[in-house]
Amino acid sequence: MTALAAFTFVRHADGLRYHFERDGERNGRPAYRRTDGKVWCVWSSVDGWHCEIMGGLVTAHPLNSPADEPEPPATVWRSFKDDRSYLYDLRTVAHEA
Repeated sequence: MTALAAFTFVRHADGLRYHFERDGERNGRPAYRRTDGKVWCVWSSVDGWHCEIMGGLVTAHPLNSPADEPEPPATVWRSFKDDRSYLYDLRTVAHEA
């Protein structure tokens, strides 16, 4: 299986887009870095697929998805940081075309 090369998070509220590109591996699975370098989308045995910022603070998880998928699931993700929370769709390149 070939891992995703890139994907985009699209925010439900306003359509804001965050682009992620493959950047190595972590815990034996592909790792993805947001193109501005501030956020990683990675897998761990504790948190499953998630997004995290510097220091390992988890800031997003997929909703209604098995935690052990081989790559980030193309589903709705919920972000949370401080008092804010947003819903995003993870869209692969195939869904962007």
